[in-house]
Amino acid sequence: MVRPTVAAVESLTCFFCGHTWRMTIFTEPIHTLHGEQTSLGAYAGQAILAVNVASKCGLTPQYTGLEALHGKYADRGFTVIGFPCNQFGGQEPGTADEIETFCSTNYGVTFPLMEKIDVNGGDRHPIYAALTEVADSEGHSGDIRWNFEKFVIAADGSVTRFAPAVTPEDPALVTAIEAGLPS
Repeated sequence: MVRPTVAAVESLTCFFCGHTWRMTIFTEPIHTLHGEQTSLGAYAGQAILAVNVASKCGLTPQYTGLEALHGKYADRGFTVIGFPCNQFGGQEPGTADEIETFCSTNYGVTFPLMEKIDVNGGDRHPIYAALTEVADSEGHSGDIRWNFEKFVIAADGSVTRFAPAVTPEDPALVTAIEAGLPS
């Protein structure tokens, strides 16, 4: 399988000196669920499984498998990162505190959760603007189809996309994670 890479999604030009920097998914600012500013750059050199998550979805039990993956591979340079999103049937209506409590109480989630974001539409977060350019094994690129769509971002920056129904235990997903781990 050929894994497409994510290219820079936009440029940033300094108002004062005119210098231009290329922005990538690793430099795009985002906030943690607790409101602290960060970026995926904090995880550069690791493998990441980025997942748009929701607490009131039929796929919500995937949290169990996501936490298991996080625990299994964390010491090898891997993390799951959850991006709560309320764009699919209003299935993530909670506040940051409610999301955190739900995830930790019901699924023992220890992996990082980011602020609630849009993954589609005009307010789509730039990280997802870049990720959605990648096609999955069925050739789907573009808009996120539902909660729990998955993106393996390998340590080398290449990206592999998986449909929402692909479970965390799916052999193809596990193979992509293992192939994406730092050497």
